[in-house]
Amino acid sequence: MPYIVTEYKKENKGKVYLCFNDEIRLWLYASEIRQLALDLEKDAELSEEQYQYILHGIIGKRAVKRAMHLLERQDRTEYQLREKLSQNGYPGEAVEDAVAYVKGYRYLDDARYARAFIRIHQEKRSRMRLKTDLLGRGISRDIIEECMEEEFSCDEKEQIRELLEKKHFSADTADRKEREKMYRFLMRRGFRSSDISSVLKEDSYL
Repeated sequence: MPYIVTEYKKENKGKVYLCFNDEIRLWLYASEIRQLALDLEKDAELSEEQYQYILHGIIGKRAVKRAMHLLERQDRTEYQLREKLSQNGYPGEAVEDAVAYVKGYRYLDDARYARAFIRIHQEKRSRMRLKTDLLGRGISRDIIEECMEEEFSCDEKEQIRELLEKKHFSADTADRKEREKMYRFLMRRGFRSSDISSVLKEDSYL
């Protein structure tokens, strides 16, 4: 299948924006284009082999380096890394090259990320809140459940008591409206209604 350059635009910092067949978008440095010894002006036609070399031999390798740089700065989930590489302008196949590489060397590991996240945040977040946060980072439910079983060890009722104390919630001065407001606050933090009711009742808050 031939690949036609349907868009060609020079940008700053020596970059050239290219679009093939009106759907595949990527960018190359002018120096890379010179090394290719190809005429990549608008309407130029590339063979499958030439296009695949550009996509994997140049863009894919660059995506790997970018992925490594991103992971050196901070640990990320697979979903977060894919999103960041896509935002950086890497086409889907180059993103796959990068993800496969870093996963192969265990630089990217959703289970490891989830375990660390739970260990770090469990003292201040409920079990449900941790699950929601990890789901939002693109980690699968199965991995989350497994890691929660391995890592989560906090007493959620004690967490509720600590929050009540932190909020300076007083049973002596709180009226029904204030008690209901506190109940809703704890629910939004992801605590189970049974645990909230239990703590509030044992401390005579209801």
